[in-house]
Amino acid sequence: MHVNGIHIALKEEITLSGFLLAEGHDPDRVAVEKNGKIVPKVSFDTEALSDDDVIEIVCFVGGG
Repeated sequence: MHVNGIHIALKEEITLSGFLLAEGHDPDRVAVEKNGKIVPKVSFDTEALSDDDVIEIVCFVGGG
């Protein structure tokens, strides 16, 4: 799988939510695109990832 342009080998089946948490991302503070389509936050817990996927993760940053 490719995440933000970096190849990551999946060792086991994992959901998008599980992957985000394992990588230290707060699922409430990111937007995710999988294979060119935005994944709704309500689907993070059920969206399965595979080695063929291309994922883009965008983190929200506050400030002002």
